Amino acid sequence: MSLNLVDSHCHLDRLDLEKLGGMDAVMSQAAELGVQRMLCVSINMELWPGMMAEVEKHDHVYASVGVHPNEDEGHDPTVDELVEYAKHPKIIAIGETGLDYFRSEGDLDWQRDRFRRHIAAAKLSGKPLIIHSREAQPDTLNIMAAEGADQIGGVMHCFVDDLDTALKSIELGFYISFSGIVTFRNAEALKEVARTIPLEAMLVETDAPYLTPLPHRGKTNQPGYTRHVAEYIAKLRGISVEEVAEVTTANFERLFKLA
Repeated sequence: MSLNLVDSHCHLDRLDLEKLGGMDAVMSQAAELGVQRMLCVSINMELWPGMMAEVEKHDHVYASVGVHPNEDEGHDPTVDELVEYAKHPKIIAIGETGLDYFRSEGDLDWQRDRFRRHIAAAKLSGKPLIIHSREAQPDTLNIMAAEGADQIGGVMHCFVDDLDTALKSIELGFYISFSGIVTFRNAEALKEVARTIPLEAMLVETDAPYLTPLPHRGKTNQPGYTRHVAEYIAKLRGISVEEVAEVTTANFERLFKLA
């Protein structure tokens, strides 16, 4: 049985295509591994036009618009600008946005202000949020609740926090997305989250070219490796990879209004 998986978070514009044999090779490998669609995620406005030029070449690739929390240079779009960019027919999400207290230091009010603007833009545009949170769990959840992120929902991308944070995020209408980190040997707490939360609240992703899953650690990650994340979650839960693919793809379609 062929799979119908979605890589719910990748960065096609950051792939080392020389190493991977070109974009056609990346797309062919993804299809061979059952990854039928992918969401290419924005990190800053300077790279966004080039990213969109690549996305527009592929009917099965969607995109987002937003500025990553660690981007401390470049254009920081207003709410109105994000809403305007989100009118593009390929844009299905706002982000990635959120908070990252691991890489950024000092007074981070600018991160929190940016996060609030992205939430406002998501609500106005009707496009769900892609949220990045690293070592910032309480503030992330507090801002989501205070700014009404539950009114639009979205995904906690590349989830690495504990079960309590996962359940609170689900209560706010957010899906939990697992990357290759769940396959890492030292990720026992994350494996427990993957075993425990409802499959109906789950997405799978690569975050390519980063966080390559087993058995390809050390290589450049790419969308086709979503297959390995799905297979690993299936093993953790004692179900078939076909079921993981079917449910997570339905979740993706529901969240991003593609069904």
